[in-house]
Amino acid sequence: MRNSLLARIFLFIAALLLTALIVTLIAFRHAQEAPRAQQLAQLVVSTVNMTRAALLAAAPEWRYALLAELAVAEGMQVQLSDGREDLVPLPNHPPELRLMSELVRSKLGQRTRFASARNGVPGVWVSFWIAHEEFWLAVPRERFVDHPSRLLLLWAGIISLFSLLGAYFIARQVTLPLRRVAWAARLLGAGRTPPPLPEQGAEELAAVSRAFNQMSTDLAAHARERALVLAGISHDLRTPLARVRLAAELSPDEQLRDGLIEDVTQMDAVIQQFLDYARLDASEAAQPTDLAALLHEAAQPYLAQAALWDWQLADLPPQPVRPLLLKRAVANLLDNAFKYGGGAVTLGLTAEEGQVCLSVCDRGPGIPVEQRALAMRPFARLDEARSRSGSGLGLAIVARVAQLHGGELRLLDNPGGGLRVELRWPLA
Repeated sequence: MRNSLLARIFLFIAALLLTALIVTLIAFRHAQEAPRAQQLAQLVVSTVNMTRAALLAAAPEWRYALLAELAVAEGMQVQLSDGREDLVPLPNHPPELRLMSELVRSKLGQRTRFASARNGVPGVWVSFWIAHEEFWLAVPRERFVDHPSRLLLLWAGIISLFSLLGAYFIARQVTLPLRRVAWAARLLGAGRTPPPLPEQGAEELAAVSRAFNQMSTDLAAHARERALVLAGISHDLRTPLARVRLAAELSPDEQLRDGLIEDVTQMDAVIQQFLDYARLDASEAAQPTDLAALLHEAAQPYLAQAALWDWQLADLPPQPVRPLLLKRAVANLLDNAFKYGGGAVTLGLTAEEGQVCLSVCDRGPGIPVEQRALAMRPFARLDEARSRSGSGLGLAIVARVAQLHGGELRLLDNPGGGLRVELRWPLA
């Protein structure tokens, strides 16, 4: 996910929003420092002045009772300094405390001292003088807690959450059309015609979807035209080839007759491959099929050709396939195996990793690794032993059949020498 466009756009927008929020909070905090420090200083000065006035106005015998009443009613402790206090200085954070102490000293005098704890008793301790006696006043910490700031942080968190959700939906609106285009492109690359993409959303994204739909339509039209032309030409060649074969049958020269008949047979096979390739997109419906029986049926014409024949067919439940297309693909693979495989052929059927694996192995010269991708392209003709004859459509037809079943064609090395061709598609 971290390399996806959705994640990158989301993280970028989220980073911008969070940065803006943090900067706003810092600016608000700095703007609030001076008024907050002024408010706290006024609170301390008023409390000290009222406490001093109360102590001066009270009779000496009632002074301790007054101090006890202040402790109970207001939560403030007033104690006479003994000069041996264990003091903990005020912290530097938040900055309002430092500004507050400077403002209080400017009004109560520079001899005013502050502490966050006195003799182990926490609080905001402030000293003041009555004549030559120093007193300590402990203001409850709750009066210095910045409740509005905590509320502000809560609202900031809520705003951040909604901002992140909004960033996700914005990023999704941008990336969803692109993911649709990528999905349709994969279908198109697999040889299937994707459904039209919705041409909506932002103008630029709608233009991309519109251009892709036009490209997909044009490619489908070109493929239909090519198949129609190929099928028409191949069909029209059948009639003159039939006349040539008939003339060859009537020739008195036996050697010439046999040569012509062999050439006509080879040309007829090439034309049949052209027709097969042109008709691959015919809408044959998939139906549950016993694959082992289908392979036995497809292999019957080749059983007498193999010097060594090996069956490795697993017992699989019926699978939804297009039987005629699959038999055509198996026939092409067996044709190649017997033509170039040295007479030793293995036909296999297994279920591996959630896929049906249909394999044909031979002991021929194989295909070099660097030419295997080329060998599966239409009309590809290799320079090695496997290109002595043929139209170059055999493996292309098999690869197309694999794509129509949602699978793929693989060309691998056969252990012990030769080529292993695997036709794989999802197991139902």
